[in-house]
Amino acid sequence: MVPSLPETGVRKALEQSLDALEGALGTPLDPARRREVGRVRSVSHGVADLEGLPGVCLEEVVVFSGGGRGLVFGLEPETVQVLLLDVLELAAGTEVRRTGRILEVPTGPSLLGRVVDPLGRPLDGGPPPVAQEHGPVERDSPGPACRAPVRAPLQTGIKIVDALVPVGRGQRELILGDRQTGKTSLALDALCNQEDVVAVWCSVGQSADQVASVLEHLRQDGAFSRTVVVVAGSDSPPGLQYLAPFAATTLGEFFRDRGQDALVVYDDLTRHARAYREISLLMRRPPGREAYPGDIFYLHSRLLERSTRLSPDLGGGSLTALPILQTEAGALADYIPTNLVSITDGQIVLSTDLVAKGFLPAVDVGLSVSRVGADAQTAGYRVVAADLRLACARFAELEMFARFSTRLDPATRQALTRGRAVREVLRQPRNDPWKIGEQMTILLAAVEGILDDVDEGRLVRVQQLVRELLDQEFPDLEERLRNGQKLKPSDLEDLKGLARKALTRSEPPCPATRI
Repeated sequence: MVPSLPETGVRKALEQSLDALEGALGTPLDPARRREVGRVRSVSHGVADLEGLPGVCLEEVVVFSGGGRGLVFGLEPETVQVLLLDVLELAAGTEVRRTGRILEVPTGPSLLGRVVDPLGRPLDGGPPPVAQEHGPVERDSPGPACRAPVRAPLQTGIKIVDALVPVGRGQRELILGDRQTGKTSLALDALCNQEDVVAVWCSVGQSADQVASVLEHLRQDGAFSRTVVVVAGSDSPPGLQYLAPFAATTLGEFFRDRGQDALVVYDDLTRHARAYREISLLMRRPPGREAYPGDIFYLHSRLLERSTRLSPDLGGGSLTALPILQTEAGALADYIPTNLVSITDGQIVLSTDLVAKGFLPAVDVGLSVSRVGADAQTAGYRVVAADLRLACARFAELEMFARFSTRLDPATRQALTRGRAVREVLRQPRNDPWKIGEQMTILLAAVEGILDDVDEGRLVRVQQLVRELLDQEFPDLEERLRNGQKLKPSDLEDLKGLARKALTRSEPPCPATRI
């Protein structure tokens, strides 16, 4: 048995820690449970084994005499396994008491524009946010009767995504690819393009430089004021890295449950899985396939199932999830990628080959899919994008076939020319969102062959002119498309005429004739 410590000062520190926790939660703790005292038996990196506390429950918060908190994560016949939620200098024999409370985080509009850790503590140097209420970190997902079909689009402003892999409000769309393929950039552009959507950015296991880069991007685009940034950095205890996605989901659910649309980005779940594996090995739990615990699938499934669109009876709010995952050498068949692909409603796959060719965003159209599909597009946009995916797939097949042939018939050459024009139109620099009407017009022009003979340099100018002319000649087009109005055939002809006008204006001036 561990020898007992002198009670002078220790009990007083425990009482002060419990009083502080009561003040933060705003409700008193159970006095009977406060009297239940245990002691630390051993400590490892981010995990402690306790003895005593016979009535403690799983996922209950305990408080150490030094003032730090822990989360009960395992119950053994003789010990209690606890995740440390603070960086503490614990030693064998340190006293610990129950709180009788599950882990909760502060929620509410006061967290918008703030950078906090998974427990709601400020990391931006500001005062603690004034919470409207506290929400449990672990929470059951809405049942089937509480859900509504995903119909409203979440416009990302990225042409290749909105046209070929559309995302709806309430959907769970996985973004995966190798390192340096633009996963975080794609998610950031999608977040910054939202105007009426509250966002939660969850950073797990990232370095301080990476987090600072994300914050700078959000501030420059004006999206920081409507975003909550939850950070569990690479130097955080593994317990905080494990809790970060669940806490971020709780923050998003606050707005969803009040009839608003919210978006949560998990960057990234690869590091989250590694943190959980570290915790499991420290707790001496047996590893499963590829050295990951088998229950990592259940962990991610219960996390992502909380993102959905609620039925109109419950307010009609939505929580859209964009989890990010890093693959190794494009291996989509690894354990964690296959888990998340089967859990989510589709995936956007980014390719290193496309990055090497300079095609950005490097979305692999053949491997990317949205299981919501055209339901997540406006009625007008759906008309133009209906056959676009098939055309891209046909072009990729013809392009591969053309490598082995020197003689091509005119129809095949024409199809290759059309496909190259469509592919060039789908290129898009970072931080350059396109409105629905702008995307629709330029894609319509490419599909109809208006841009077949336009070189790459001139095409950039054509696209710029299309955007300028749309604002001048069709100022109400964007509103009509967002309201779900279908376009008449005459409207489509007008848009084609506008594209031809932009093409004509982009022609280089004729050289002066020398007399």
